[in-house]
Amino acid sequence: MRLFDLRLIIAFLFGVYGVVLVVIGLGFTTAEDLTKAEGVNINLWAGIAMVVLSAVFAAWATLRPQFAKTATTADDLGKQG
Repeated sequence: MRLFDLRLIIAFLFGVYGVVLVVIGLGFTTAEDLTKAEGVNINLWAGIAMVVLSAVFAAWATLRPQFAKTATTADDLGKQG
């Protein structure tokens, strides 16, 4: 069943956490935070990377779906491999 494809679950989780980090990076980063990170908005860049990774996993799951071979006849049940 494609609903429980692990790649889609990973894509969803990375997407949610990535969007949260992007929002925090854009709206809640202070000058003190930037000073601590040597001028780099770490939350923003990590969030963007996570959203991109989420898109890669979702595309991978969509373009290369995994289907389990199921036995449809009694002959198929006896075959190995």
